Amino acid sequence: MTRPVTRLSAVLSLVLLAACSVPQTQGAAAPGPSAARVETELTPAEAAQNFISVAQHMEPEIERECQARTRGRSCDYQIMVDDRPGQEPNAFQTEDRQGRPILAFNLALIASVRNQDELAFVMGHEAAHFIMGHLDAKAQDAAAGAVIMGVLAAASGADARGISQAQDIGAEVGGRAYSKDYELEADRLGTIITWDAGYDPLKGAEFFRRLPDPGNVFLGTHPANGLRLDIVRRTVAQLKAGTI
Repeated sequence: MTRPVTRLSAVLSLVLLAACSVPQTQGAAAPGPSAARVETELTPAEAAQNFISVAQHMEPEIERECQARTRGRSCDYQIMVDDRPGQEPNAFQTEDRQGRPILAFNLALIASVRNQDELAFVMGHEAAHFIMGHLDAKAQDAAAGAVIMGVLAAASGADARGISQAQDIGAEVGGRAYSKDYELEADRLGTIITWDAGYDPLKGAEFFRRLPDPGNVFLGTHPANGLRLDIVRRTVAQLKAGTI
């Protein structure tokens, strides 16, 4: 689990310092007097400022959306930075021991986005997972898979070790069963949150084009990039038409 750094209100100065050691994005020109910076590549200072600006603007919008769509759950979002070096770009959502939602972003991801719209879209997507209860749903899916596989193993005469192994496999399979559906649901709600916050979800979703495409893999954890982009486009069309 990512080591939390601090609450957003105290993280801003840290981000400015930490961003100085942000890894170069893949394919970026090596630094030097003759190296021309790619037009869309951000400097560490620009990436840090992007994060500060977007986090400050998105947090209240995310909390409003959470309050409107949930009951009896904390909407006191904490936006955190994972400052460990050498990681692949990553963002995720989880909860602390008090049930408060956490949105965590590592330095490599903060450096890899090309503009504020992309960062806002990623924040909206991760926030949507909590709002839609996907963490709890995945835990229930995993538990159901473990029970089913354990019962089948016991019925086939497996010993305690065999039943335990079957339960582990069942939990893994169960946890993946609806994972792609959850991602698409989060893309849709994330698009709405991004739009309502004043950012451009279509521009933000361009982030997908730089990710390896997982394709339509059975029991994969993420849907094909084309499906995700299509969800964003259709949702924006509904937003423009006023049908959402």
